[in-house]
Amino acid sequence: MRRNGLLALVDWKALTILVALMVMGLVNLWSASEGMGVPFYQRQLLWLAVGGFFGLLVFSIDYRHYEGLAYLLYGLGMGLLVVVLLIGVEVGGAKRWIEMGWLRFQPSEYMKLGLVIGLARYFYRRPRPRGYSLRDLAVPFLMVLGPAALVALEPDLGTALLLFLIFFGVVLFCGIRRRSLLILLAALASSAPLGWSLLKDYQRRRILAFLDPYSDPLGSGYHLIQSKIAVGSGGLWGKGFLGGTQCKLQFLPQYHTDFAFALLGEEWGFVGCAIVLILFLLLILWGLETAFKAKDRFGAVIAVGVTAMIFIHVAVNIGMVLGMLPVVGLPLPFFSYGGSCTVAHVMGVGLLLNVRSRRHLLAPRRT
Repeated sequence: MRRNGLLALVDWKALTILVALMVMGLVNLWSASEGMGVPFYQRQLLWLAVGGFFGLLVFSIDYRHYEGLAYLLYGLGMGLLVVVLLIGVEVGGAKRWIEMGWLRFQPSEYMKLGLVIGLARYFYRRPRPRGYSLRDLAVPFLMVLGPAALVALEPDLGTALLLFLIFFGVVLFCGIRRRSLLILLAALASSAPLGWSLLKDYQRRRILAFLDPYSDPLGSGYHLIQSKIAVGSGGLWGKGFLGGTQCKLQFLPQYHTDFAFALLGEEWGFVGCAIVLILFLLLILWGLETAFKAKDRFGAVIAVGVTAMIFIHVAVNIGMVLGMLPVVGLPLPFFSYGGSCTVAHVMGVGLLLNVRSRRHLLAPRRT
């Protein structure tokens, strides 16, 4: 396959959407940097460059080669999650990072991609035209249970739940028998009391604060209250670039990370938020279209998994900022400051471009 032929088939519309989100995210972090006196946008630009390099690398390798490496990549991710629990850096009571000199990274972010590729291999090798039964799903369920359990021990409940949601999205795409789906949903519903009993106290407080944030306005409900005030104060057009007083006066913490969308809403208003949401929607719809147009099931499942990852991050983060979901700590791709999340999502889009571009160059494989 000629490299110039592949580049000619790159979906430049999707690439334009990605660049637009990156630029808007950098502008938002620039404003956050002015308020906190830390050059977050400069560091984020570095991470975007690193992500662009690895994204290009991921794109340039025929995605079919990842099938042979799928379980190796999955196993490497699992190994890093174990290392985190043993010698990881603890920040705020959580061990989520591995530190190697000047480099600090979060393995759980890359485990999402490793899980997607591992699931893609499993479902590609075991097609079930009539739908998957619960017995068929035992192995992929264990594949997601392992990393989810390790991530929950860090603790990072938000990412652990995200891994299960990615798995659920992939299963729905590949097909599950109706009876199996009903049994699975019933099992999840019946296990809710057990799940509640396993939550830590601060996690329970977050859920209760979501239901009634004013029950603890200076504690667990503080973020939700201040976030909604920030977004609401932006009105239709916002207060203007660098004009976000609710965030800049430190009423709302973490407006450069998990609550970056609140700063966007305060400074750019409903119009700015709508533009960002439309761009994310276009990216997600493009990812789903890529899955349905893929030449084989392996590429299709990769596309669905990556798209699910992006969608869940966006939906949960914005729902959290608007008070529609509990605070779970999932960042907003390309907007929230953070190296590992940024690099992983750019690599994910690189995988999507990989599958999308090669649909014109590859003969269909039997699925």
